[in-house]
Amino acid sequence: MNNQQQKWLYFSLLSLVWGSSFILMKKALLGVTPIQLGALRMIFTAIFLLSVATPSLKKIEKKHYKYIFYTALAGTFIPGFLFAFAITNIDSAVVAILNSLTPFYTLILGALAFGFAFNRTQFYGIIIGLVGTLILILKGADLNPDQNYWYALLIIIASFGYALNANMIKKYLNDLNALSIVTGNFLLLLIPAIIVLAFTDFFRTFDLKNEMLMRSLGYLAILSIVGTGIAKTIYNKLVQVSDPVFSSSVTYIIPLVAIFWGVLDGEKLSTLQIFGGVIILLGVYLVNKKR
Repeated sequence: MNNQQQKWLYFSLLSLVWGSSFILMKKALLGVTPIQLGALRMIFTAIFLLSVATPSLKKIEKKHYKYIFYTALAGTFIPGFLFAFAITNIDSAVVAILNSLTPFYTLILGALAFGFAFNRTQFYGIIIGLVGTLILILKGADLNPDQNYWYALLIIIASFGYALNANMIKKYLNDLNALSIVTGNFLLLLIPAIIVLAFTDFFRTFDLKNEMLMRSLGYLAILSIVGTGIAKTIYNKLVQVSDPVFSSSVTYIIPLVAIFWGVLDGEKLSTLQIFGGVIILLGVYLVNKKR
């Protein structure tokens, strides 16, 4: 399989997996708090990765750990809690749509701080994608006037973190395989996540007979293993075989999948939002178009 085929395979898988993550978070939050969700997601993912991928840690050199820590913080720890709080106040589909700011931040940050070049067509693709995203956001706000859109700021901050993460992986960790990076990330996050969880009432109130809690933990297990552990490994590989801007443009497709699940769960969708989705697809095409 050549690089181009790999790019689109990883891109498609991530779209499906991460697009489904938002509805899983929404369901998990029925039995746990946002802080507990963020911490448990990291703990579950860390346990999974350390149980199946510990040998990959041997490939990490001393020079890598500084950037392993930075990417863990910017790409997982902070966004994990921000998304959990946002999704308690805004529809899961809308949260996914707001996350589409990531490619824009990735392009700008990559050019200004990391010295990455981009072509004019990619820039146009980013702008077109943002237009599609804006349509989805405005129509979503119109359909859901009772929701607190100040929580959108949390997603904007998280998206900036994702952009920083993608650029750092490409510039400083490109010589390290994707599984080593993500396993190293969660090795560093395990203890902080346990400490955060300990400061909640999770351990004091934990009850195996609590059906809602057990159901939430089931959703969290799927979210952690597939939506975080496996998906982040695929994402890191995608960054390495393509570029940060194309990789982050997966966040333009994620809302389409999230909206599908949201509609099945009773969230509202309009014809204009479908049109916005088509514009987003055009933007992704242009981001990947050759000079």
